[in-house]
Amino acid sequence: MPKAIPAGVVHELPKDLRALLVSDADALAAWIDLTPLARNEWICWILSAKKQETRDRKITRIHEELLAGKRRPCCWPGCKHRK
Repeated sequence: MPKAIPAGVVHELPKDLRALLVSDADALAAWIDLTPLARNEWICWILSAKKQETRDRKITRIHEELLAGKRRPCCWPGCKHRK
């Protein structure tokens, strides 16, 4: 397992997403295989949650979607922080 898990181009890796990736080697491998821009989209999508329960659902969903081979969050307009 890598010492540092790669993040996005703008956003740092949130602790809850990091915990998920550390706990599942397959999800981590899928995460590492993503481009930095794709990782950034997932991170921004998670950070956009206003309520903790929404964020928790998004963490569960990213786990499922990474394992299913999804590269980016569905129906997400993209990170507004990226220039």
